Amino acid sequence: MENAVEIHDVSMRFNLAREKVDSLKEWFVRRITGNTAKSDEFWALQHINLNIPKGDSMALIGSNGSGKSTLLKIISGILTPTKGNVVVNGSIAPLIELGAGFDFDLTGRENIFLSGATLGYSKNMMLENYDAIMEFSELKQFEDVPVKNYSSGMLARLGFSIATIVKPDILIVDEVLAVGDHAFQEKCSKRMEELMSGGTTVILVSHSEADVLRICHHAAWINKGNLMFIGDSGEAVKAYNSYSGV
Repeated sequence: MENAVEIHDVSMRFNLAREKVDSLKEWFVRRITGNTAKSDEFWALQHINLNIPKGDSMALIGSNGSGKSTLLKIISGILTPTKGNVVVNGSIAPLIELGAGFDFDLTGRENIFLSGATLGYSKNMMLENYDAIMEFSELKQFEDVPVKNYSSGMLARLGFSIATIVKPDILIVDEVLAVGDHAFQEKCSKRMEELMSGGTTVILVSHSEADVLRICHHAAWINKGNLMFIGDSGEAVKAYNSYSGV
């Protein structure tokens, strides 16, 4: 089976400052005295190998800080891995950070066209789908309100509605559904099921065990940047819970 995503020996390193330099004067003093700020190497991911077949639904699970969101950003092309590479076959609709890609001084209406352009959609295509986006998001009465005045739930509604109005090859969702109300979460789950039935690959990061088991066929458990388990979502959740003492 052809893969939607192939992750080959991916590692990601960040540099963390040990000491904080609060002013240019302090920086010069430290340079003169030889007491410059040092940095620690932090490996957020280490030697990740993972293939996600086309049409699959894969959850990334693990505790906070385990590297899940970092891996999603690498798959989406937002971050470049320090080592290794990722091959993506198809178009991606990423829902990684709440409000990502929005201009908060623009209205909901304006952000629909801005986000559409970012995703590579034409203005005419967005015009054709505008009413459907508004209907799904249930934000028609707020379409001319700047999104800086939207709640987190409203931002999630708008972002999800834009990302899924046209069937992407790969849909990436990172905890965005957690901020919506229960009714809208159910609505989003149904939309994802419809996309998956049409062949869309879904990659989900969630701390909700129920969402993982309901939406995803498979799961990868990441712990402190290391891939611990890949397989059936139920088995992955069981392995993670056993390790965590749940």
